[in-house]
Amino acid sequence: MIFPDLPRQVRELRERIAAHQARGGWSHPVRIVAVTKTHGPEAVRAAVAAGIDAVGENRIQEALTKQEALADLTVEWHFIGRLQRNKARYAAGRFALIHSVDRQALARDLDRRMPPGQEAQRVLVQVNCSGEPRKGGVEPAELPVLLDAIQDLPRLELCGLMTMAELSTDERIQRRAYGQLRALREAAAGRGHAVGELSMGMSADFPVAVEEGATIVRVGTLLFGGRSA
Repeated sequence: MIFPDLPRQVRELRERIAAHQARGGWSHPVRIVAVTKTHGPEAVRAAVAAGIDAVGENRIQEALTKQEALADLTVEWHFIGRLQRNKARYAAGRFALIHSVDRQALARDLDRRMPPGQEAQRVLVQVNCSGEPRKGGVEPAELPVLLDAIQDLPRLELCGLMTMAELSTDERIQRRAYGQLRALREAAAGRGHAVGELSMGMSADFPVAVEEGATIVRVGTLLFGGRSA
């Protein structure tokens, strides 16, 4: 059996999420997106068998190949990687949620590339809350303009915000990034935007993200072990 410990790992992850939610004073549902990048279709099947209903990919071609191989499987596909504009035509309409919209041009391309007759593409806006120049995401000061622009695109549905903290074991650094994203969501909601989702936290730092109010955590290594690439 491939990934024989996955049911136990998923159960333990849910227990840890519940404990950190209680510590943070939250009670809303937290969704686990199992990150299956560089693992084969068998990882997706194992995740679904273990009770996971959403998987995340960060490479378009890899995601599309898996979707084709797993057409019989009921699971939500999320795109969590940085999306280049020339790949927008492959992403639009093929994912339940795109986590990484970070500029107006990309948003317009996704809107324009949506297949006729499909419901609006659900998206999150990625925000650079770590201050790292190479990190993807719109700068916090520029977020309001981007949110307004997306709100005006008829074939996109704005659902929330996403960020990645700096790669650090210092919980204060993690908490600063995740607390900032929560504050940005509150400010955006005050301006009338529907931004209920907070996608933040990965295998190494999801406890702090959950304590800061995450509604989605993106977990791969903790469930599947190290990746090949």
